[in-house]
Amino acid sequence: MNPFKITFYLFLCCASFVDAKQVSFSKSADKNYYNFNYQWLDHSNQQQSISFALTKSALFEHFRDLKPYQSEFAHKTIMHRLKKQLDEEPLNAAQAFFLQKDGETIVQIKGQEDQQIALAYKKVKAIKQEATKQYLQENYYQLFNTHDGETGIKINHADVANDSLVDFKHLKPIILDKITAKTIRKVTDYVLGFVQSIPYSTLESRVTSSGSGFNSPAKLLWENQGDCDSKVTLTATILRTLMPNVEMVMVYIDKHAFMGIAVPAKAGDTTLIHQGVTYLLAEPTGPALYKLGKIAPESELAIDQGRYVAEVFYSDNNNS
Repeated sequence: MNPFKITFYLFLCCASFVDAKQVSFSKSADKNYYNFNYQWLDHSNQQQSISFALTKSALFEHFRDLKPYQSEFAHKTIMHRLKKQLDEEPLNAAQAFFLQKDGETIVQIKGQEDQQIALAYKKVKAIKQEATKQYLQENYYQLFNTHDGETGIKINHADVANDSLVDFKHLKPIILDKITAKTIRKVTDYVLGFVQSIPYSTLESRVTSSGSGFNSPAKLLWENQGDCDSKVTLTATILRTLMPNVEMVMVYIDKHAFMGIAVPAKAGDTTLIHQGVTYLLAEPTGPALYKLGKIAPESELAIDQGRYVAEVFYSDNNNS
């Protein structure tokens, strides 16, 4: 990269940006609901507000079991499922033995013929892979590779967002009623300002934390704080309720996340082309106030240098 461009980015990082300000926040119980009330200053320093209700079920039941990934517990669960399936469907001309080695359960296969043993190991591997896939999916986890090749387990933010839609769909008319010119940009900027104004909590390493500190959309609102992964997930949820057919992408860089939506760009906008689709980028995290098409200098630098991972956020109708 051009040294001048790097210097320019560093200058921008040190420049003064207007920070989001949450003027007030309150919540109150009402039978099976909690009422939430927010006021904040937007990108033009104008006061905005929104009030809505979330069911107690959405707040305290949905995603109640969502927790950081624990490799030891996951291993025990997966091996238990593997053993159960092998008990129900025994191997052909071979026998599986579950042994303890270095604190982990391993499978040893014995048989009369090497070919049968090889086939048995192949079957066991396939069963274990499927059990692992099911376990991750059931618990909102996913395998994750960073831009530099590190591998870990993180929360599947797209699945959490999609499964949160049922709790947030009633916000669509409330939000649209707040906006005079109902363009995608105006609507998105309103949502961005709202989320950016919510207090921020620091994201730990995505690879080593395995989801520690992540708040589902409803929990983020309840606690009135969230890290960048949590804020991106909340923003994706709200925007998906407003724009069910617009393509979106979640973008991950070191200790940060932002997103993009597939709408036409204007001169000066920051975009990302992923799998042939051009996305207009957005920074939901805050506290700096960025409109749609503008992202933090360090985020833009990571995009320019290819230090990112992009995951398409499909709508429920297209999610595989």
